Amino acid sequence: MIYLDNAATGGEKPENVLTAVQAALRLCANPGRGAHRLSVTYLASVQACRKALANYFDCPDPDRVIFTKNCTEALNIAIFGTLKKGDHVVATCLEHNSVLRPLQALKKQGIIEYDICPLEKGQIFPERIRALLRQNTKAVIVTAASNVTGYSPDLAAIRKILPENVLFFCDGAQGGGHIPLKMSGAGMDVLTLAGHKGMLGIQGSGVLLFSERINPAPFAYGGTGSVSYTLDMPDFYPDALEAGTLNFPAIVSLFEGVNYLTVHENEIAEKLKRLTALTIRGLKKLHGVRVYSQPNPCGIVALGHESRASEYLSMLLSKKYDVATRGGLHCAPLAHECLGTADGGLLRISFGHQNTEKDAETLLSALDAILQDA
Repeated sequence: MIYLDNAATGGEKPENVLTAVQAALRLCANPGRGAHRLSVTYLASVQACRKALANYFDCPDPDRVIFTKNCTEALNIAIFGTLKKGDHVVATCLEHNSVLRPLQALKKQGIIEYDICPLEKGQIFPERIRALLRQNTKAVIVTAASNVTGYSPDLAAIRKILPENVLFFCDGAQGGGHIPLKMSGAGMDVLTLAGHKGMLGIQGSGVLLFSERINPAPFAYGGTGSVSYTLDMPDFYPDALEAGTLNFPAIVSLFEGVNYLTVHENEIAEKLKRLTALTIRGLKKLHGVRVYSQPNPCGIVALGHESRASEYLSMLLSKKYDVATRGGLHCAPLAHECLGTADGGLLRISFGHQNTEKDAETLLSALDAILQDA
């Protein structure tokens, strides 16, 4: 199979990631939930991963690096744990349902109101976000990269136009590992990550990082291995937000993913820019195809066809040529409304670090054959 669905989940992991996961599965223990040697050793590995992530993403306090099962959970903790009655939020039309659905749920409960910043000329302009701010605006939420097109808004410029009291949340699900995301440098109060995509970890790895300007309330309640004598959750981080047994294999995979990226991030980004550029050039030669992406380091190329449905094209690519892609709305309905593609969505091709120019050429040949087959 040629795997070109890396924006959903990374299809191939570096060898150091696989070795670490295998070792973690060979002999299991609960990190920090005991005094025996293995529990203590595993806890040290967890803490090392926190520090590595804090350093990589410029988070000032490793204790404010929280492990979750995915980026959706991280966003839910940040949104439900921070927003209060009477708050207003501004998000963009590019956001994933992991942002939009929590906001909509809070709106339906009468807790918050929110506004959506539209696309203009394919971009999110900071001035349009500023125009939507109110006196009670608590937070602005912006994706680091669209999971539909690969477009990245200018996060630093957006933060610059925000009043000091407005919190800045960034959904790094698609951007993490692909583009530089520095919390302190970009003035982020929240950064959420999907460890299994550009971060090169396995499924079950997600991260919430947050600044000292916010203190999210617990989203889940349970054992933490600390202050077990009280029925209340601990009032300190990370324990306050990490109820239950941590997913140690996923965490060590993420640690090794960060180590790999520290060495290879620029190389991977340049490769993905080349692959997306090559693919876009080829797609523009195909009759009836419209491309919705520019070359980008996230490896994403979105396209539509004048008469073939995106999910049908994806099915044929898989069935006839064993090429994995994704059609549809990609859990980002407002992005498709802005792009005018809400009826049938788009075919998304998403490259990973393992893909080659030959993969791109095979895809283009397969699409050409499908589209010429009446």
